[in-house]
Amino acid sequence: MDFFGAQDRARRRTWQLGLLFVAAVVALVLATNLLIAVFAAFTTTQGVGLGFTGVIASTSVETWLGISALVVFVIAAASLYKYQVVRAGGRAVAEMLGATQLDPATVDFAERRMLNVVEEMAIAAAIPVPPVYLIEEDGINAFAAGLGTDDAIIGVTRGTLDNLDREELQGVIGHEFSHILNGDTRINLRLIAILHGILFLGIIGETVLRGGRRSRGKGAGGIALLGIGLLAIGYAGTFFGNLIKAAVSRQREFLADAAAVQFTRNPTGIANALKKIGGSGQGSQLQAAHTREVSHLFFGQAVKFMMNGLFATHPPLERRIFALEPRWDGQYIASDAPGVSTRLGEEMLSLASSASAPDAVVAQVGAPDTGHLASAQARIDGLTRRCSMRRGTEVMRSLSHTPCF
Repeated sequence: MDFFGAQDRARRRTWQLGLLFVAAVVALVLATNLLIAVFAAFTTTQGVGLGFTGVIASTSVETWLGISALVVFVIAAASLYKYQVVRAGGRAVAEMLGATQLDPATVDFAERRMLNVVEEMAIAAAIPVPPVYLIEEDGINAFAAGLGTDDAIIGVTRGTLDNLDREELQGVIGHEFSHILNGDTRINLRLIAILHGILFLGIIGETVLRGGRRSRGKGAGGIALLGIGLLAIGYAGTFFGNLIKAAVSRQREFLADAAAVQFTRNPTGIANALKKIGGSGQGSQLQAAHTREVSHLFFGQAVKFMMNGLFATHPPLERRIFALEPRWDGQYIASDAPGVSTRLGEEMLSLASSASAPDAVVAQVGAPDTGHLASAQARIDGLTRRCSMRRGTEVMRSLSHTPCF
């Protein structure tokens, strides 16, 4: 997989979608501007009999600019308010989902393995080791939250611990670290805030509409029409804004998948994790409260949306797997297949049997067999791979600060 090329394509598409989002906001401002100008003209004697084009021609530039400034101010103020509300740290997001922090001193095998993988990925990414939170759900999923490396956290489900092996966990956690390093959380928070600002136009329209219904004066009908217009603009803008937001989120998922391969130098791990999601009855679906609000943060599609193809925050599993393994045969991995769900138990039994036979261990000192040599070689290979990952990260960081002429 050309992960550098994949990342460049995902970033380029994100910028294109961002420009489309800006264009949508500008169109909404113009539509609101036009609605208010027409309403103002037709509720005064000067606008009677002018017609639609006459109203536009008779409205001064100063009036257009004044209305535009007012609309932009309303959207910006509502967006800023929402941003302050949703910018809570990663711990707040984890607690909102009902997750509990894993004890760094845990002796549980699955939890200990997860903490070790997170620590390894943090070393590879050269960032502080984030705390790990656990959601007690069977769906195979994970998430990262936080505005930066200082307040970032990693969250995983019980299904992730029980069904994924070490290689697959590395792929999933590498994906989540990419979200932290690439600022995806900040991007999503900004989009959520702007969408709230657009929706606020609809909320104002709803309030104006109620006021028009209560009023019995001469201009009650005009006020009601203004409310309906603002309501339509606000909710239409939110609809299309959510479409663009979902498209942005899908592109960032492709970017994170490519970055996970960059961290681990192994597309098989993350690809197999995705295959297990496809082969699991529960998939990546979660039942935790507030999951829908932060569904874009997860590794897999955590909830189902109406018109799922348009509003889905993640690309289809098939597309993600084919991007990682172009020669994939289309077969998923059943999470209850032999050697998958039982592998963790077998590893634990192996460790337990070793620990319960200290005399046998002492007797083996100085007399390694073929199994011992193979295990030692595997550990050396793992350390070599981890060192090369670290060196690659340092080289890329130095290149990122080197000016291009």
